[in-house]
Amino acid sequence: MARNIEIKARIPSVEALLVAVAAVATEGPTDIHQDDTFFHCESGRLKLRTFSEHDGELIFYRRSDQAGPKESFYLRSWTNSPAVLRESLAFAYGVIGRVKKRRTLFMVGRTRIHLDRVEGLGDYLELEVVIGEVDGMAAVEAGKAEALALMGSLGIEAAQLIEVAYVDLLR
Repeated sequence: MARNIEIKARIPSVEALLVAVAAVATEGPTDIHQDDTFFHCESGRLKLRTFSEHDGELIFYRRSDQAGPKESFYLRSWTNSPAVLRESLAFAYGVIGRVKKRRTLFMVGRTRIHLDRVEGLGDYLELEVVIGEVDGMAAVEAGKAEALALMGSLGIEAAQLIEVAYVDLLR
């Protein structure tokens, strides 16, 4: 399973952080429209992310609900027929929610910075520090330190952090 260290924070607006993020980024911006459908899943979260009629990915992930930097385990599987897969999963497991967002993606080394405009919720920042599948606790702690340092350089405070997924905030 792939792993990352993740934080999610409420921000006043995407525009308010765009210049600061662009200044530290090594790649980007890339504009992405995402339509995520979440399904019932006892052992974590299961979502189908649709990019277009013929482009999507099924993502299973597991992480604790806590505000600070947290480890996330995930698996991704690509599909060229997301509508059929969504319908199949809806019949099999039931839908718990749907999240539509416009995401602006930047990279800072191994860290993905997402500036998200989420329908019905507002604007958010998400950091994902990618760590290796077999790297030990030292890598986890280094990833957490990297996330905290980047939060500091972008002016993100602990009070802005959220614990749960967007789908949980919408419910």
